[in-house]
Amino acid sequence: MLPGEINLLKVLSKLILLSCLSIATACYAATDWPYPEDIPQASSMEVGLAGQKPVDVSRFLLARGVSRASINAQGTHVAFISSVTGRRQLWVQSLDGEAPAQLTFGNGISFYAWHPGGNQLLYGADNDGNEREAFYLIHLSGTSEQLILPHSDAFRAFGGFSPDGLQFTYASTERNGRDFDIYLHDLNTGGNTLVWQAEFGYFPSAWQPDSNQVVVTETRGEDAQDVYLLNLEAKSLTPWFKPEIAAAFSSFNWAPDGNTLYFTSNLDREMSAVFSYQPKTASLNVLATSDYDLESVALCNNGSTLIWKENRLGFDQLWVRALDSENARAVELPSGMYSLSCAQSSSEILVQISAPTRPAELYLVSADGKDVKQVSSATMAGIDASELVTPEPVRFTAQDGVTLHGLLYVPRNLTSPAPVVVDVHGGPTAQARASWIPITQYLVGKGIAVLDVNVRGSTGYGKTFARLDNQEKRLDSVRDLVDALAFLNKDPRIDASNAAVMGGSYGGYMVNAVMGLYPGAFKAGASFVGVSNWVRALQTASPRLKASDRIEYGDIREQKWQTFYAENSPINTVHKIRAPMLFQHGVNDPRDPVTESDNMVKVLRDKGIDVTYLRFPDEGHSVSKLENKVIFYRQLAAFLERHLTTTQ
Repeated sequence: MLPGEINLLKVLSKLILLSCLSIATACYAATDWPYPEDIPQASSMEVGLAGQKPVDVSRFLLARGVSRASINAQGTHVAFISSVTGRRQLWVQSLDGEAPAQLTFGNGISFYAWHPGGNQLLYGADNDGNEREAFYLIHLSGTSEQLILPHSDAFRAFGGFSPDGLQFTYASTERNGRDFDIYLHDLNTGGNTLVWQAEFGYFPSAWQPDSNQVVVTETRGEDAQDVYLLNLEAKSLTPWFKPEIAAAFSSFNWAPDGNTLYFTSNLDREMSAVFSYQPKTASLNVLATSDYDLESVALCNNGSTLIWKENRLGFDQLWVRALDSENARAVELPSGMYSLSCAQSSSEILVQISAPTRPAELYLVSADGKDVKQVSSATMAGIDASELVTPEPVRFTAQDGVTLHGLLYVPRNLTSPAPVVVDVHGGPTAQARASWIPITQYLVGKGIAVLDVNVRGSTGYGKTFARLDNQEKRLDSVRDLVDALAFLNKDPRIDASNAAVMGGSYGGYMVNAVMGLYPGAFKAGASFVGVSNWVRALQTASPRLKASDRIEYGDIREQKWQTFYAENSPINTVHKIRAPMLFQHGVNDPRDPVTESDNMVKVLRDKGIDVTYLRFPDEGHSVSKLENKVIFYRQLAAFLERHLTTTQ
């Protein structure tokens, strides 16, 4: 270890120790927690009666659809993830009318990808949310399966298959535990080759047809990438897009002849557009633009049809366009949030639609956009979807003049102003979307309004807006939550003096921060897997986060940022919190260590503040197991109902 690195570790150790000592608490190890009552214990689940008002929270969890659905290249089968068994498992469904079949039966999967041959799938599975995946290859019949990459201490990210399906690329931290290098796996030999030794985050994606070259992105903050072409034989990287002002690039699709690449980007613009790029001539063309972000472009139907979705304030619109035409067609589909996939050997376009009033369902759309057929239906668990609430997009002005946005859910048949929960998404580069959110619909049914807020730093409202919270501007986004209450106070349907705030991941940090910085604003706070000490969290973050954190938050290896976050972390204002708090954290969380919540809980309990803590020993950065979700949502709902006054 170099002398400078030794000094850095000494400084960090002192900062962490001083932080703990200054608040008279200990920095507990993940497995050494002195409050056994905080460890949730699974028990038999009692489900409220169908038709009972209000609907029991368990029914919202048991209402299920599909997730991450995609169609194979041949257009014969659809794969999706379902948690109907209580774990996230892989399922397949033939489009000839056969019933869906479950393929995996283990601890739960994290991702999957169709093999180009259309009769196998590669999937990943970790251990209880630790995000260190093993890779497996399984036949769609479910009768044969093989381990491709075993579990290890490394983090991995699947890239893509070669066109012939004999190889695939992936990124992994196996070399040093921090940097995502790029590897090539040979399915015939089982061999792995290190192709590109990287620093921080390099990730492979689309494989160019009839070549040994793949598109590679380098992480450049939470919301941007640089783009390269990697020659797998020469092990050389050619830069394509490294703009002075960082831009987002995604959804790479090669034309069948390998001469044109299609993707979405906000290169030299505020909102993402659809681009085509011809590497031989370096010709870059804009094919479609909008006042909103265009996302998830895909090349379908033997390379003859281009599809994408338009993100209109959290609600999606599907567009299709024949490549030999300049006219795009809007396809009328149910309102909600879409996920797109399409076949190559047929004209089928698969659209997964998650709506505020229904879990995700599947639709098949013809390549010309004229024919639409529903191929799967959600299970509503006895809930009457017509009684649920679709949110209204809202916008308001922060005290410094910045325009903020959100989706507002207002209970039906109000007889008096409703209490409100301000829900803060994670990321921070994410967006409130019009999709199925069980806890939101439950709360609204109990007469509690919910504002799913987009503070500065959210995506969907332009590149500039997404970067208004970077580095020294971090606390401006926390203040936005107070400005949201001022906005709600002007709505006669809402009682903004009767408000709670909740959020997960980065949203959990926001809860921790606002409750200490503005202790009189909210009557209660609920923080899930949130950061309390930025110095420790940034230093010990998982490798994928480290690749982006250094730009979003500042490089924590520098003294400047150590000092800034030592002063501007929620652990330093926790003593100012005076309202009841609920915390939830998974012990296996590789992104935000469980000690981030531990230390907040210890300080507040020592002060005599009412604290509920759910410290799951078998979860990571999210609650994935059904029995744990039931415990979590029951206690969260009870906590919010207990501390918000409602007349419903």
